[in-house]
Amino acid sequence: MRDLIKHEQFELEVLERLQSGRFLSDLIFGGGTMLRLCHGLARYSVDLDFWVTKDIDWKKFYVRLEKYLLQYYKLKDSANKRFTILFELKSTQYQRALKIEIRKETKKIKTESAIAYSPNSTVQVLMRTVALDEMMKSKIEAFLSRREIRDAYDIEFLLKKGISLSGGKEVMKKLQAGLERLGKKDFSVKLGALLDAVERKYYLEEGFKIIRARLGEKLNE
Repeated sequence: MRDLIKHEQFELEVLERLQSGRFLSDLIFGGGTMLRLCHGLARYSVDLDFWVTKDIDWKKFYVRLEKYLLQYYKLKDSANKRFTILFELKSTQYQRALKIEIRKETKKIKTESAIAYSPNSTVQVLMRTVALDEMMKSKIEAFLSRREIRDAYDIEFLLKKGISLSGGKEVMKKLQAGLERLGKKDFSVKLGALLDAVERKYYLEEGFKIIRARLGEKLNE
C-alpha cells in the first residue's frame, strides 16, 4: 500500500507539471485516477487517462509533450499511435512507472472543473474533468468490454454519488451477467490489492450489493 501512496504522489507531480507546461488546456481528465483524485474514489488507480473534445495537431502535440517530459523523466515507452498517444514515465523518486494515455477520438461530452488532490500530497491541480454521468457510461462500457472488477467498483462508487445507471434493459442484463462471473479471486486479489483493509473486508463480505439492487430496480421497470 505504501508503494501505491508514493505512486499517487507521482501522479500529482506529473499533473502539476502538465499544467505548468500548458498541456492540460487541451485535455480532459478521466478514468479511475480522476475519480480518486477529484472525487474521493477509495481504490487506488495507477494510470493517467485523458480525452479530448476538439481536434488537435497530434504530431506537433506529441513532439512537444515528449520533449517536455524528457526534461524531468526517463521514458520507458512513448508512441504516437493511430487512436492514442502513450507515454510511460519513470522517475528515480518512485518505484512504479506511470502511464499516460490520451485518446485521440474527439467526443462531445459534458465536462466540469475539479481539483485533483490527495491527503498524501501538498499538490493541488485545477483541471477540466469528464462529468460523472459521462463516466458512468464509460465505466459500464469498459466493464462489459474487459470484465475488470475495478470497473464494477467504480460503477458502484458512482451510484453512491447519485449517478444513475445508463443503458437499456439489454445493457443491464449484460452488466448483471458480468457481475455474476466475478469470483472470490477477483475480490480478494485484483480488487483487494487496490483497497485499504476496511474497504477490502466490506467487499469480500458484501460484494456489489448496491449495483445488484439498482439492477433489480432497472430490470423491473
